[in-house]
Amino acid sequence: MVTLPKLHPIFYIMTFDLRPFLKKLAVFFGAGYSPKAPGTVGTLATIPLYWLLMQAGPLFYMSFVVFLLPLAILAAEVYEQEMQRHDSSEIVIDEVLGFLITMTWLPLTWQAVTLGFFIFRFLDILKPFPIGYLDKKISGGLGVVADDVAAGILGNIFLQLINNQTTWLQMKWF
Repeated sequence: MVTLPKLHPIFYIMTFDLRPFLKKLAVFFGAGYSPKAPGTVGTLATIPLYWLLMQAGPLFYMSFVVFLLPLAILAAEVYEQEMQRHDSSEIVIDEVLGFLITMTWLPLTWQAVTLGFFIFRFLDILKPFPIGYLDKKISGGLGVVADDVAAGILGNIFLQLINNQTTWLQMKWF
């Protein structure tokens, strides 16, 4: 089992106490507090962010996703330390990151978003290998995020195959 060490006290001095922001980020500014299906709500809440990032272009989109990865791990770690439990259902920043990875290099169409949403949620809920393996073997903030990153990568591979073999995801219907 892989674990990240507890944050060193100097972290809190050097960062001017980013813990409140990181806790809000972990729950994606409240989406994770949904009483029913917080992971699904967190993924749905990501769609406007996805649309906004797509407007900025692929370089900005990818830069944002790369920047969000360590930030999501840190946010999940801080939230876990605060709540004293692993992979709390309120933590949805992992779903945000996983869905953004799922949608990387795909057209901005309702078909792509819809299929991406369902494929990502399917993989995230059922956790087929290697997603389930990562979920069980890695603890801490890294463990919270790793399985969703894997689900995002697998979801993106499926969507890229569909996109390359058909024109269905590329059709602008409205």
